[in-house]
Amino acid sequence: MLRRDTVLVVDHSPETLGFLTDTLDSAGYSVLIATDTASALELVDRITPDLVLMDAVSAPPDGFEACRRLKHEKLLGDLPVIFMTGSAQTDQVIQGLTAGGVDCVAKPIVVNELLARIRVHLDNARITKGSHIALDATGSYLLSMNHAGHLNWCTPKARELLLKAYPERMDRDNTLPAMLIEQLLRLLRNSSRSSTQSILEFENRRLEITFLCTTGPDENLFCMTEAASLGEHEILQMALPLTAREAEVLLWVSRGKSNRDIGQILTISPRTINKHLERVFEKLGVENRASAAVQAVRTLASHRSPSYATASIPS
Repeated sequence: MLRRDTVLVVDHSPETLGFLTDTLDSAGYSVLIATDTASALELVDRITPDLVLMDAVSAPPDGFEACRRLKHEKLLGDLPVIFMTGSAQTDQVIQGLTAGGVDCVAKPIVVNELLARIRVHLDNARITKGSHIALDATGSYLLSMNHAGHLNWCTPKARELLLKAYPERMDRDNTLPAMLIEQLLRLLRNSSRSSTQSILEFENRRLEITFLCTTGPDENLFCMTEAASLGEHEILQMALPLTAREAEVLLWVSRGKSNRDIGQILTISPRTINKHLERVFEKLGVENRASAAVQAVRTLASHRSPSYATASIPS
């Protein structure tokens, strides 16, 4: 037996609910009803419908705000929402589309027109959902964000990483942290520079975030790739900043090695090490090995803290 698509109807009028329930049931749909948007939002936590038919004017929150919450708080960016309005006024149509709706129909409802619109949007949603299922199955670290910085959806792998990096924020309202949003928007603005990436580091993990493409009017796709963790000399090189060789020399100085020992480890002469140290002292604004070593130790200790850091790699 084929599964029946489920339509959630949200309207405060018993007459409208009765009419739409009979109409949709006769057309082969399973119907859920809610008399206000608050009840509808609670219902969606238990049962995810295939489409929502939403009265635009409801008790607070109104239908437009309820749609925004469905898209952003419930992470149901692909759930098609059709608004029912008291008229075909342009401002209400614009409000509905801006809130994330896919269509608007004016009351009184024209049955054949409504059913045709429902079929079209359900077919479109199935195509989009199929694409997301394919992405999820590959284990890809993908997330979609709109131009305002709201998370539209993300694959399970990406959500797992985000939960580890920002457990309090993601558990509470699925909102991306401001610093990460800033990094993603910067990538979006620089999308013409294909080699531009953003680096996210937390708990000794290192993620490279890349903007992939714009997949819809307000949907931007990003990929997160887990890379090898930074070595200690790479941390010093990036944070202070130093050249690769200067960072290596400073690392061994912080471990108490003499110039002779460092020369044997790095296979360079003690004289060359002295030259590197002179530049290190100048860059760090210190006068001796002990002060440089203290700064190196503090830098490494700070990097091991649970907070994250971000950096950009220019093209």
